[in-house]
Amino acid sequence: MIAILDYRAGNLTSVKRALDYLGYPSRITSDPKEVIGASRVIFPGVGAAGKAMESLKELGLDEALREAFLSGRPMMGICLGVQIVFSKSEEDETPCLGLLEGEVRRFPDGMKEGEEVLKVPHMGWNRVKWVKEHPLNEGIEPEAEFYFVHSYYPDPAKRDWVIGWTDYGISFASVIAYRSLVAV
Repeated sequence: MIAILDYRAGNLTSVKRALDYLGYPSRITSDPKEVIGASRVIFPGVGAAGKAMESLKELGLDEALREAFLSGRPMMGICLGVQIVFSKSEEDETPCLGLLEGEVRRFPDGMKEGEEVLKVPHMGWNRVKWVKEHPLNEGIEPEAEFYFVHSYYPDPAKRDWVIGWTDYGISFASVIAYRSLVAV
């Protein structure tokens, strides 16, 4: 069973429906024991890193995620889930789980592409340039487009964790994989 982490941070039903459509059994849960016992863990989310970390700690899910990661369980962080796997988020200077070394940074104001001033949040279709083969990008075209909605981007301590880069005023790591953890 795939555990979809419920830490009061939204967009869980869309992930559940996608997994149901693909035929993968899953459960939305906030029970640390279910997370530890799951075959895989997905932690999506929208919102603020500080509030997310508060909820994770209150529910005992911070330690469950660390245990699942250390055991080698396949895990995927999506959106806010990306922020919380790193050491720290610039958003309110929030200490996060520290599964991956690095910091999550806010896109700077005033970024430009040519003469166009880019808006934050980064919202819309954009290309991911694959720099490494990984099961996650198998069968996906080079420089395929994906939909983005985010104001923060990961800045991993090790560039060799990055399997995809995207340009939006700056070049940022849009897909990261380390051990059994992927962050998109």
